[in-house]
Amino acid sequence: MSESDTGSKGESETRSRGESDTGLRARLVEVGVELVAAEGVQALTLREIARRAGVSHGAPRRHFPTHRELLSAIAHQGFTDLGARVGRPAPGVTDPRRQLAGLARVYLEFALDNPGMYELMFRHDLLDSGGSGLRETSLPLFGVLTELVGRVRPEADARRVAGALWANLHGLAQLWRWNSLQLATGAQEWGPLLDAVLDAHLGRRDER
Repeated sequence: MSESDTGSKGESETRSRGESDTGLRARLVEVGVELVAAEGVQALTLREIARRAGVSHGAPRRHFPTHRELLSAIAHQGFTDLGARVGRPAPGVTDPRRQLAGLARVYLEFALDNPGMYELMFRHDLLDSGGSGLRETSLPLFGVLTELVGRVRPEADARRVAGALWANLHGLAQLWRWNSLQLATGAQEWGPLLDAVLDAHLGRRDER
């Protein structure tokens, strides 16, 4: 048997195993999560995910007809992880301002610890935001933020303030990861910057 015949047979066997694998969908998403963590969004091609999952490059189409749908399923995992973290408030903390500060810290820690996934989660130019349950997973997180803002600032348009606060947190995460804020401000850690962000949108504690 020639080397090419052996290679074709091996590829066929790999494809057969992949196509009979009832956990293929979950495995493709798992591989995607690992890949985006290690190499970033640019590495998430269908071919590379399939290769790492040990299946033919056409196999993902069985569960994800488009590249966007596969990327959305991977991003969904990121929102699920972030939601689980946000849903674990510090024991005994009932003050909404402190709860909001804790949520913001969790958000920034997630963004800085998972830069590849964090980028993917908000790249709606790459995602199918109406599919894979993304809206059902992501919008409740914004709802939590809005609810807390409303409790801290009942006189304000909570959704608008929450949107501005979120944008500020996102910018803080990105600029800190790129070392831009460290260079511009001389800051050695982002905690004081987060305090300034919260004061800007919620007012200083001693003013309320």
